[in-house]
Amino acid sequence: MKVDFKSTDSYRARAGEFRVVDVPPLQYLMVDGHGDPNTAPEYAEALATLYPVAYQLKFASKTELGRDYVVPPLEALWWAEDMAAFTTARDKSRWSWTAMLMVPDWLGLAEAEAARVGAAAKRRLAAVDRLRFAVLEEGRCVQTLHVGPYDDEAEVLARMHQELIPQAGLRMTGTHLEIYLSDPRRTAPAKLRTIPRQPVTAA
Repeated sequence: MKVDFKSTDSYRARAGEFRVVDVPPLQYLMVDGHGDPNTAPEYAEALATLYPVAYQLKFASKTELGRDYVVPPLEALWWAEDMAAFTTARDKSRWSWTAMLMVPDWLGLAEAEAARVGAAAKRRLAAVDRLRFAVLEEGRCVQTLHVGPYDDEAEVLARMHQELIPQAGLRMTGTHLEIYLSDPRRTAPAKLRTIPRQPVTAA
């Protein structure tokens, strides 16, 4: 059977509901960058590199190991020196980010490197030299589901950061993460589904 990771607890969320979840260590293909994701060439190059490598890895898993899976949704870490640039002012030119695609735990660095080499042999991948394989350990997090345009997230994030997390006796730690459940090329902005997630610890 083809494994679909969107059915796991880490990807479950409802609009208007802020859940505390314990996210296990997960491994990813990652590309780091800086700047407005809508205009920065680095961001487009990152996505145009991540997906060919991820699909090369998926097909290798299916043909060589007999284990097929759905390539997980795009995720990204976001931060800024002044987080107000992300949560309120939304000054995207000041954002830093890590674009990521999760890699199943039955694959590892050797398989990821082979996929990188194989994908790069088929086409030019502009960010291939920035591609890395790493484990992300988020641990306890608060997450919810945002439905609508990405730029409308500010109110949800402000509520999460300034109200829900402190009221639960928690404080923010780690880096804000978003999971993009919808393909913006095929989905109307009003129907985009995004999971914002914030690592936390006891206050």
